[in-house]
Amino acid sequence: MKIEVQIEPGCREPRVVIHTDRMTDEVSALLARLETGQDKPLVGFSEGTATVLAPETLLRVYVENGRTMAHTEQGTYALKGPLYEWEQRLDPRAFVRVSQSEIIHLKKVKAFDLNLAGTVLVRLTDGTVTYASRRYVAKIKTLLGL
Repeated sequence: MKIEVQIEPGCREPRVVIHTDRMTDEVSALLARLETGQDKPLVGFSEGTATVLAPETLLRVYVENGRTMAHTEQGTYALKGPLYEWEQRLDPRAFVRVSQSEIIHLKKVKAFDLNLAGTVLVRLTDGTVTYASRRYVAKIKTLLGL
């Protein structure tokens, strides 16, 4: 994505124009962020305590037993809202959906095992192993430049 800022002395209000050949997940996420005016803090809940989570500490966000969960370096937290809302809130350059029920932080991936037929085994930096479903393999390979 190319970003350009033009300083115009007569401009009274910032204006954002997005030039694109098609609507993509990245453009949709950017629009969602711009429309809210600012990113809301990421808040996770554990044992009755609300904790503000820094996006860089997230390893993955996933759905378990119908609840959206955040797996961080410090522990696991319950999140409010469905997974698709979290996908829109997180930076699409750093987070990628790997299955219908999971998003991973690319900077927290130790290795991708591409030898499995149809799926990709993902090893995270804390030792967690998860799988990317067949439906998302092409998107992951594109992000990795494969």
